[in-house]
Amino acid sequence: MDAVTTIEGRPDSVGEMAKIGILVASDRASSNEYQDEGGPAILQFLIEATLSPLEVHYRCIPDKQSLIESTMIELADIVGCHVVVTTGGTGPADRDVTPEATENVVERLMPGFGEQMRAISLKYTPTAILSRQTAGIRGSCLLFNLPGRPKSIRETIDEIWKAVPYCVDLIGGPYLDCNDEVCNAFRPKNARRR
Repeated sequence: MDAVTTIEGRPDSVGEMAKIGILVASDRASSNEYQDEGGPAILQFLIEATLSPLEVHYRCIPDKQSLIESTMIELADIVGCHVVVTTGGTGPADRDVTPEATENVVERLMPGFGEQMRAISLKYTPTAILSRQTAGIRGSCLLFNLPGRPKSIRETIDEIWKAVPYCVDLIGGPYLDCNDEVCNAFRPKNARRR
């Protein structure tokens, strides 16, 4: 399932147009056995937290490693996404292969993302230690894995996104302007536009 959503951004934004990929890895959601809730949770966060205009590319695919890898490559290299956020497939089950796919696709790992996401989730559930979330950079695209449940997604992305805009700056992407009331993104003073 593919979809593109355009978020106009706010007129007072100092940000630039950015492309964001949302990749849902789920056998059941991709076969319409149930409706995906993870992708919409990520999209809702982006609508609330980002002041910049965005072009959001959504994909919902089965838990198949080669397909996850090729979709990540498509979103980063062909679509030109500056950030690709995945959900699903990060646990210890046999079909959970999103971290392996991510590690195969990225050129540089960003282990702090996975460490911090597990630390956040451990505040809510002891099973957070079973998560294998990871992150990395491919060209000028940041890719990272979120948990699968909407509640866990919001608990995690609300904190993790604070580091994303500056990371995107550092890898040559557009300036992402955030709504400080939802996500007070960190940048050094000399890297801020307001």
